[in-house]
Amino acid sequence: MLFRSMSLDVAEGCWVKLRYRIRDAQGEEIESGERELTYLHGGFGAVLQGIEDAIEGQQAGFATTVHLEPEDAFGDYDADLVHLAPRESFPENLEPGMGFQGIPGQEDDGRVYIATEFTDDTVVLDGNHPLAGIAIRLHLRVQGVREATEDEIGRGSAGTGFFRVQPSAPGNDLLH
Repeated sequence: MLFRSMSLDVAEGCWVKLRYRIRDAQGEEIESGERELTYLHGGFGAVLQGIEDAIEGQQAGFATTVHLEPEDAFGDYDADLVHLAPRESFPENLEPGMGFQGIPGQEDDGRVYIATEFTDDTVVLDGNHPLAGIAIRLHLRVQGVREATEDEIGRGSAGTGFFRVQPSAPGNDLLH
């Protein structure tokens, strides 16, 4: 994806290339180092709305820090999304952190559940996003902006975005 050096403002229908760091409210790194992402700006759901709002109208080189409370980021932690399931329903090589679509033996609710711990008999599954309940600070720097083609806008993306909140699958791992 080519980003020209012309001065385009971040606006709906533009590809934005960002560098970011993510920390919790106390300043502790959630992910180590700086990361890069490219997304289609303008409400396509590829990033949190707070990110789009913070850089709207800006140009390459712009840097800012955004503080988002849980309800504006990955939601509040919901204890009702933690379930116990029989260990026998899982693969032998089960490890904490493995994700599963739905809960074995129950109707698929569209969520991804993460195995957080297990015993010989039971597996604890958590359907919350790994960052649910956490206020986050995002250090953002716009690296580049380019207009999207009509085809790209029609598709809504050129791939998977980051920081997206998917109510139907809050256990997704878009930050990893």
